[in-house]
Amino acid sequence: MSFKKITYSALPSWLARLDFLGLFEKDPFGNYLVIKRILIFILGWFTYYRYTAVNKIRITGTEHLADLPDQGVLFLSNHQTYFADVIAFFHIFCAVKWGYKDTISPPFYLFSPRARMYYVAAAETMKGGLLPKIFSMGGAITIERSWRANGEDVKRQLDTSAQDRIGEGLHHGWVVSFPQGTTKPYAPVRKGTAHLINDQHPIVIPVVINGFRRAFDKKGLRFKKRNTKLTVQFKPPMHFGQDESVEEMVARVTRAIEQEAPGVDTPGVDTPGVDTPRVDTPRVDTPRVDTPRVDTPGVDTPGESINPEI
Repeated sequence: MSFKKITYSALPSWLARLDFLGLFEKDPFGNYLVIKRILIFILGWFTYYRYTAVNKIRITGTEHLADLPDQGVLFLSNHQTYFADVIAFFHIFCAVKWGYKDTISPPFYLFSPRARMYYVAAAETMKGGLLPKIFSMGGAITIERSWRANGEDVKRQLDTSAQDRIGEGLHHGWVVSFPQGTTKPYAPVRKGTAHLINDQHPIVIPVVINGFRRAFDKKGLRFKKRNTKLTVQFKPPMHFGQDESVEEMVARVTRAIEQEAPGVDTPGVDTPGVDTPRVDTPRVDTPRVDTPRVDTPGVDTPGESINPEI
């Protein structure tokens, strides 16, 4: 599907054309882009050192992002923290806009950041305090998870409006989605991801991240281990066939973001990046037990000669 660039403005259409600086431009959810750029600028400077000084980030594959359109791109990634992952994506996307390749240094890109970018987040996560609400203004597309709430497994009605909101984000810019819907490693990819791809037909870029769980706490706001190597790998775009089933799409996405559980192999498919550890059973030596010799009168013992004098 070809996504036509859409501009939302607080001004009438005939006057919006004169807004060269985009001061009155909005996103599909009613947020002013100028305020969003200011938020990204401030948060960017406050968080930049987290990825370059306290920890070291290694980025690969940004050549796959260089020629992407400004809208209609869906990034599918594994998830390790609530916010540190997303902030890293924002840094990278802004740097790519300025022509950087596989780096976010130096952070001059923050003076003119990419504002047309969004990320999918659980509604409950974005309501937990002032800072999450600020992050929400930076581009969160909030959804109500039907399978999990407050850290517990639940079963509730599906949020049917979530696909529509994600679709609006795709028509306006880039969207980052975490198809597992949780920071738990090797969790199953939700089938809603396949339905979203079938409905919207975006350009799908798989991403594999690592190290964030070791470096930050679960929310991604506090340091847990410094001098950690953080990696972000962008892979080539994925292409899906029209006759491809939802199950096949889910399996392909799972392999692309390297979230197949160790030891669970799909027939004919190699699991990337997962080594099954070898388990050696320790050798146990059984102590030798000597049975005492018992001589019975009148009974010949093998290997012994009978004294003829007895």
